[in-house]
Amino acid sequence: MTSMKTCLITGGGGFLGSHLCGRFIDRGFRVIVVDNFLTGNEKNIEPLMGHPAFELIRHDISLHLRIPGPVHYVLHFASPASPLDYLQFPIQTLKVGALGTHNALGLAKEKKAVFLLASTSEVYGDPLVHPQPEEYWGNVNPIGPRGVYDEAKRYAEALTMAYHRTHKMDTKIIRIFNTYGPRMRLRDGRAIPAFLSQALTGEPLTVFGDGQQTRSLCYIDDMVNGIESLLLSKVNEPVNIGNPDEISMLELAQKIIKITNSSSRIIHKPLPVDDPKVRQPDVRKAEKLLSWDPKVALEDGLKLTVEYFKEALGKK
Repeated sequence: MTSMKTCLITGGGGFLGSHLCGRFIDRGFRVIVVDNFLTGNEKNIEPLMGHPAFELIRHDISLHLRIPGPVHYVLHFASPASPLDYLQFPIQTLKVGALGTHNALGLAKEKKAVFLLASTSEVYGDPLVHPQPEEYWGNVNPIGPRGVYDEAKRYAEALTMAYHRTHKMDTKIIRIFNTYGPRMRLRDGRAIPAFLSQALTGEPLTVFGDGQQTRSLCYIDDMVNGIESLLLSKVNEPVNIGNPDEISMLELAQKIIKITNSSSRIIHKPLPVDDPKVRQPDVRKAEKLLSWDPKVALEDGLKLTVEYFKEALGKK
């Protein structure tokens, strides 16, 4: 056990974090999860609970944390991540982006560990450059309702780079674009869980505005591959990871109705404040530096996700 590399994942009970736990356990790592389950779900990591290389620490990373023994990698994924969550928990979102990142970086510094920050495409705000390359500084409303998430992540990036430059730490910043797949919460406020839950229960699918706003959707397996590649690389500057195939929200709703063979209709509601009109990653840096590109087509990923949602909704 002592020869095992140890990977600590804050927010490991969440959608993305739990998939990373499984990946690193499979790779032969010891995995420590730090989560207060504000938005995570303990069921996501239930299958790992009895594993000898897995440990759960119930803790809010916004508060100081000491970990005995060696830690080789710190992955900071703790944060409300959907609009529904960060609008409900604005102060917690800001605190985990600021204090939580500070504590996670401090732990990585103490352990001489590699640090990876889960940042987001939301640092680009409602972009004026399309697609979004890492060099783009973004168009963010700092005092709007979405600003609590956008600015928390922008601050977290600045803090991570400050630790990299000042303390010569090996830090990574991944800018995650919309990701989907099994273990997403059924109604977490994001498009795919909302559309799938509505389609499978016969409710109308809610499309905001005229539905022409776009997103680029990356299946969870592709995202985990990208995160692992970045973590184990020599790259320290921010890297976009996401699927560059762009789709409008109206087209996505229509596709989900077709895949689920639903009789649901589409209704339109007003566009939320500061909702980005476009979202598409420029992934040339990931392709060049990490030899990474997404493999799972949207249709295939959606079919796998539908099966999970059917089971979760008791529709199987």
